[in-house]
Order: sequence, then structure tokens, then C-alpha cells
Amino acid sequence: MSADKFIEVLMYAVPSLITGGVAYYLFDSYFKDQQNTRRWLLQKENQKHSLPLRLQAYERLALFLERISPAKLLIRVAPLNDDKADYQNLLIHHIEQEYEHNLTQQIYITDECWTMVLTAKNTIIQNIRKTTADTSVGNADQLREKILSGMLDGNSATQLALSYLKTEVTDILG
Repeated sequence: MSADKFIEVLMYAVPSLITGGVAYYLFDSYFKDQQNTRRWLLQKENQKHSLPLRLQAYERLALFLERISPAKLLIRVAPLNDDKADYQNLLIHHIEQEYEHNLTQQIYITDECWTMVLTAKNTIIQNIRKTTADTSVGNADQLREKILSGMLDGNSATQLALSYLKTEVTDILG
């Protein structure tokens, strides 16, 4: 093959290759843009359905925290007898029941928020057990009084968790 023929082939091939490369780049960019647009629309549609579920989870956890708050719990759950250990077990049973009822809500909230809720629950149970172990507490009514007076000392764990929950909801809603 002569040099003239080779140059002639190159003169046809190089512009064709450049045109093909540019066309490939433009089509590739266009299809990626279309894919991103579809992904964004799908995500927007999913958010429309998931936001109410997330907000409902936060509502349920707020209700959970209110229900296990010692002040509300002690009013709602009266002692069955005078034994403080029986009353302790009854209170803890009610807290655990509430917790198990709301356990699935953790998939809709952040890990940090779930940790706060779990810490609040465990702190309340620990405080009930610690108050029951106090030797100055003789019966179930004294246990109720001691737990309530212990709450007056500072912020309860449920209030801290509820505050964190409200902050997250505010962040979600913008």
C-alpha cells in the first residue's frame, strides 16, 4: 500500500473517529442525565410516601417516651399490693411492653435517636431498681413517692430523649 493511499484512508478515518467519539460522549452524557433524572423522580416519589411513615414513627416514639415517663407511669400503673418488689416488676413490665410495642419504629429513625430512646428506657428501669433497693423504702406507696421525688432533682431521661426527638423532626421538616 502506498503512502498516498494510507494518507487518504487516514483523512477519512480520523474525522469519522472524532465524530464517533463525540457522538458516543454526547449519547453517554444524555443517557446518564436521563438515568439521574429518573432516579431523582423515583426518590422524590418515595419520599412522598416515606416522610409520613417517618413522622408517624417519631410520633409513636414521643408517645412511648411520654408513657414511660415516671410521673405518667406511676399515675397510670397503681400497685396491686403493698410489696415494693412486686410493684417494681409491674412497672418494669409495663415499660418493656411499651418498648416491644414500638420496637419496629427504629427502622424509620436515625441510630442516634434510637440510642437516645433506648438509653431513656434503660435509665428509667435502672432508677426504679435503684430506688427499690433503697432500704428506706418499705412499701409500694413509698416507692412511688421516692421515684417521684427523685424526678424533681433534674431533667428526666425521657425529657432529654424527647428533646432530641423534636430536634430531629425539626431537621427533617426543614
